[in-house]
Amino acid sequence: MADLRTTIGGLTLKNPIMPASGTFSEELTEVFDLDCLGALVTKTITRGKRSGNPVPRVCEVNGAMLNSIGIPSKGVSWFLQNTLPLYRDYEAPLVISISANTADEFARFAEEVSVPGVAAIEVNISCPNIEDDGKAFAMRPGATGDVIRRMRSATHLPLWAKLSPNTGEVVEVAQAAEEAGADALITANTMLAMAIDSRTGRARLGNIMGGLSGPALKPITLRMTYQCARAVSIPVIGCGGISTVDDVIEYLVAGARAIQVGTATFISPSTMPRLIRELDEVLDARGLRSVDALIGTVDVTDEAVVVAECVR
Repeated sequence: MADLRTTIGGLTLKNPIMPASGTFSEELTEVFDLDCLGALVTKTITRGKRSGNPVPRVCEVNGAMLNSIGIPSKGVSWFLQNTLPLYRDYEAPLVISISANTADEFARFAEEVSVPGVAAIEVNISCPNIEDDGKAFAMRPGATGDVIRRMRSATHLPLWAKLSPNTGEVVEVAQAAEEAGADALITANTMLAMAIDSRTGRARLGNIMGGLSGPALKPITLRMTYQCARAVSIPVIGCGGISTVDDVIEYLVAGARAIQVGTATFISPSTMPRLIRELDEVLDARGLRSVDALIGTVDVTDEAVVVAECVR
């Protein structure tokens, strides 16, 4: 068997496969052993209770899914008292995904969840910043750096910044997160999108717009992964449209040190353990001893590099 271990922000994972936030819960214990995963990533929680967005919250489109869940949450107290204990029997590192409305609230929240049993914090900076007219923190380098810097002073835990594909400053935002103290980046959250029912003329989501995920998103987030991996020295975790072992390999070759699986789990709950098995088989077939042998090995010509730099 090949060595599938990878290191993300001070954490050594047994393999590079983990769930994307919002697509994973403790109910998956009925499908497979959660300890087969590299890490466990919770759905995003908020400090206070939150009801979420109006229905319908999910719809299927060609090659993708749209969702506008709205981060429903029972709050941090409920999570710490009722949800966190459920994961204490597992060896896989637990990553808590959090969301907040202001940079100061992010910092206070980070301090509250820095408790035994939590291995790292995923920072959902793709959420709206009420101090900047509702624009997502991850849209701008300044707002990104401010959040991560304040969180860094509030917790000793590794911080994984989850970036947005909706910004035109991908590299600058990634560098701002690194400079402010992020230990890893996740590329990326869903892309803002919309669908309309042609028969009724009504938006197919109750919140009108939502996040695009699934195979249609992959070329965008794969490009982001490549750009960010070249621009920062901290690990990058690829996320978006991953359902096959070829998808996993593409992200690793682009520079990701790990990947997150989201929408594919809704279609087949056993997707992640299957990808772990198949990745091991591919490495063995290619005569590669470790997953590190794939990371960042994308073959680009000088001409392709020039084009990529121009686009960046």
